[in-house]
Parts: sequence; structure tokens; C-alpha cells
Amino acid sequence: MADSNGYPPFMLGKPRFEQSTFYGRFRHFLDIIDPRTLFVSESRLQEAIQLLEDYKHGTLPPGVTNKELWGAQKIKQAIIHPDTNEKIFMPFRMSGYIPFGTPIVVGLLLPNQTLGSTVFWQWLNQSHNAGVNYANRNATKPSPTSKFILGYTGAVFSAVSIAVGLNVLVQRANKFSPSTRLLIQRFVPFPAVASANMCNVVLMRHSELEDGIDVLDSKGKIVGSSKIAAKHALIETALTRVVLPMPILVLPPIIMSVLEKTSVLRSYPRLVLPVQSLVCLAAFGLALPLAISLFPQMSEIETSRLEPEIANRTTSKTVIYNKGL
Repeated sequence: MADSNGYPPFMLGKPRFEQSTFYGRFRHFLDIIDPRTLFVSESRLQEAIQLLEDYKHGTLPPGVTNKELWGAQKIKQAIIHPDTNEKIFMPFRMSGYIPFGTPIVVGLLLPNQTLGSTVFWQWLNQSHNAGVNYANRNATKPSPTSKFILGYTGAVFSAVSIAVGLNVLVQRANKFSPSTRLLIQRFVPFPAVASANMCNVVLMRHSELEDGIDVLDSKGKIVGSSKIAAKHALIETALTRVVLPMPILVLPPIIMSVLEKTSVLRSYPRLVLPVQSLVCLAAFGLALPLAISLFPQMSEIETSRLEPEIANRTTSKTVIYNKGL
């Protein structure tokens, strides 16, 4: 039964909101990406962890509310990796994705890009994405640094190659007028980033396909390491990375092409960059929770679809695995 503040009874390790619906996942991930958690002090983090430990061992101080417990879990989930129990580097946390990623998006959408600026912004974007993908991966199995470096190199190379190739094609298309060519160039980042994002996820987390990821039964007991579950995890994550840049890289060019024709921005051209930054921030803030809400973080798969040796170890009809973010 919910308490007077509307918070449901606390369940350790479980989401506060129903994960079987898109709306429930959306509300859950709004908590996960809340940028206020970036400013949580070390002492507050330790207090939250200790409160959850007290709950786990049945030694909670009197008067602790469901709201306080859910708040403590929100802080821990935003900062601590669920598999490694280590702090995630601030720019690579999901709560830091928007604050640290928005300046990069603004750079990607700057008009009149040169070859050098295109390479720089695509490199910076995929470097940030690689860090986010690696930091929020399923880490139930150790992965050597060499695989990270190989995946990072491949992700950056694919992004830069696609972006530069598309820009060259647009420049050589003589049938377009200069104004039309400029407008098309503004949309080049989307196919480049969307394609590269898929490569980035697969390359940065390829070790999961080789080694498998842990799957758990309804009681949270590890049943085994499944390569099939790993494949599902990567497909789901890659799809979110294709959906994510749609609003971010498509809406701002459309909106800015309209706003730049207004008398205000024509009279004060210095306002173009600040306005574009705000538009990108709003688009990013909308796109991120929508994209990562497509699938639950703790995804479910039928046991019968797994490797026979794993399916034979449990009587559960379904098992769960950490998809990563």
C-alpha cells in the first residue's frame, strides 16, 4: 500500500514504476537521467548506500519512509554500476548524458562545416558515446582493455567515414542550389550518427557476444551465461541508439531553419548559437528518456529460447538479464 506521499512500498533492487508499460519505463528512466544526481555529495551517496544496506539486513532506523528509501535507491542507481558496484565516471553516467552531450550536439549541427570540424565533432561525439556505452554495459563478465580500444577505434572510424562521405556527396551534387545544399548538410549528422551509434554499441560491447551475459531466475539466482541473451541485449540497446538521435539531430535543423528567418535572429545574429543550444537541449531532454524507455533495463526472455544447457538448469519459464543502458 502506498504511503501518504504516494510512494509505493519499497522493494530493494526493483523499479518504483511498473516496467511492463512504456509509461512506467518512461517515468523510471526520468529518475535515472535526473541531472540533479550529478551533484550528490560523497557523504550523501554513502548515506543512501547505508540506508539500503540497513533495509536489506532488517536494521532500518525507526521512522524511515518509503520516499526516503526510493530516494536512496535512485541515488545509488544513478551513480553506482549494478554489476561492478563501482562509481561511474560523471560524464558517462546516464544522468550526465544530456548535460555533457548537448554541447557536442550543438557542434554537430553547426552550419558550414569544414572537413576538419566534421571529423572533430564526430570524433568527440563517438568518444562520448563509447564512454557511455562502456560505462553502462552489462559487466557480469570481465573484458580486457584491448577490446575496449579496438571497439573505440572502430566506432570512431565508422562515424567519421560516414559523416565525411555524406558531406562529400552533398558537395559534389551540382543539381542542388547553395541554400538547398546547406539545408541538406544540416541533416547529414543524423544518418552518420545513427549508423555509427549501432557500430559503437556492437563494437564496444562485442565481448558480451563472445562470453555471454548472466541470466537470473525469478529469485535472482544466476542460472548461467547466455550468448543468446547477450545478442538480445545488444540488439535492444542498438535500436535505442538509432531512435535517440532522431529528435536530437532532425528537429533542431527544422526548427532553426524557421527561427533564423525571424526578424529577431536576423537583427541579432549573435543569438543564433544560444537559441540553437536551447533547442538542442530541449530535443535531447525529450529524446533520451523516450529512447531508453523502449525496453526495460532488466529484460526478460523465455528460457526455451536460450541455450539448452542453460534452459535445463532451471524450471522458470522466463529468466531476466541486465540489458545495460
